[in-house]
Amino acid sequence: MVEFVAHTEDDLDQAVEMLLRLADGKKKITLSGDLGAGKTAFTKAFCRRLNVNETVTSPTFALVNEYSYRDESNRERLVHHLDLYRLKNMEEAYGIGIEEYLYNDDYCLIEWPDIIEDLLPEDAVQVKITILPDASRKILFL
Repeated sequence: MVEFVAHTEDDLDQAVEMLLRLADGKKKITLSGDLGAGKTAFTKAFCRRLNVNETVTSPTFALVNEYSYRDESNRERLVHHLDLYRLKNMEEAYGIGIEEYLYNDDYCLIEWPDIIEDLLPEDAVQVKITILPDASRKILFL
């Protein structure tokens, strides 16, 4: 477990660098935290690091947003950003094609992952974000 404290949204760039080092090539990342904790802000910083050109927004209503970027060999790749907050059960997760997102070579950042916990790859990186009393964010990488 590694801890990082982000005092401002700009600090998230540093947190993303830390995540990428710790993930060591793993591409399935869960994001947990209360409403407003900064899960989507973290995803925005993650996509900024990958030079995604599209506007990154919360997929609360769409459930899944996709963003493209170029990898180090200039190949077009995707980042899948899932928000599972509104899913009621595993059947709904299967209905959005959850397995396609979990078992491919693309990055997949998953907000509210609890409902699919049993489906997550064993090596998924867990990020837990907590709002501190001074409004900064404690970010745990597990």
